Amino acid sequence: MNGGSRYGMTVPFAGPLAGQADRFRALVEQGYTDAWTAEADGHDGLAPLALASIWAPELRLGTAILPAFTRGPALLAQSAASMASAAPGRFVLGLGTSSNVIVERWNGIGFEAPYARVRDTVRFLRAAFTGEKVTESYESFDIAGFRLGNVPDEAPPIVVAALREGMLRLAGREADGAVVNWLSVDDATTVTAIVRDAAAAADRPEPEVAARLFVCPSPDRDAVVAQAKRLVAAYVNVPVYRAFHEWMGRSDVLGEHWERWDAGDRAASLDAMPDTVVDDLLVHGSPDECRTHIDRYVAAGITTPVLSIVPLAGVDVDDAIRDLAPGRNR
Repeated sequence: MNGGSRYGMTVPFAGPLAGQADRFRALVEQGYTDAWTAEADGHDGLAPLALASIWAPELRLGTAILPAFTRGPALLAQSAASMASAAPGRFVLGLGTSSNVIVERWNGIGFEAPYARVRDTVRFLRAAFTGEKVTESYESFDIAGFRLGNVPDEAPPIVVAALREGMLRLAGREADGAVVNWLSVDDATTVTAIVRDAAAAADRPEPEVAARLFVCPSPDRDAVVAQAKRLVAAYVNVPVYRAFHEWMGRSDVLGEHWERWDAGDRAASLDAMPDTVVDDLLVHGSPDECRTHIDRYVAAGITTPVLSIVPLAGVDVDDAIRDLAPGRNR
């Protein structure tokens, strides 16, 4: 791998959490530096990291991401402070809007003013982590007299999930970096430059840019592409991701797919998705080809590639993790 780059894995793995200690230890032994969680409809984003802080204390731990809407600001501060206490200097709080599907449809919470909510949450957390009492009227919520009772010795870095330019600039200007996903190498070049330019303009340190990269190490391209289209479609039809890919210039290549999807013809929409979209957004091929592809993301400005194994075409997750390990001989 590119020298000096971090190299993460999405956790937890399938199955009960109680039986995963050895698999977390294997990540350390295989050379992975980071373990990052997501939070949608499976395990929450924090319980696996709390276990990882004990099982694999060598790993840096991150959330990619916790939604800014689904926990109140004070509870979010408490949760982040608790993880920072469990893993001193090794926890990164990834925070974002999530999507209208997760926030509104699944959690019954209004998905209103998402940019303001994330910005205000970052500002509130910065204040809360100092241990001072916070009384402030933010644009998207008010805080009256909250003081964090468990102030971490080292406040965790905050990285913001970002798709388009406004949130990318916020990530560089007010946070410690960004979390991105479902993007091509060329897209990564564009978004990392925006984050870095915003950080430089605000006289902030060089930002982290973590990317969740969906990886399927299989040489059976036909099987991977055919099976992956449904997974890709599940994301590119969520409004926030659709807007991102329109911004990235995919309106023509995905136009017919979106038209048929909107009409309710799912099968035809998948047929209309060009194979090249999967090639751009999913890392696949032999393990060596996958690692070369990941290296291109690093060269494009991604500081922390975080792999998420997609077990299509008969791929075994544990075999893939081993085959993609940074120390593995090519």
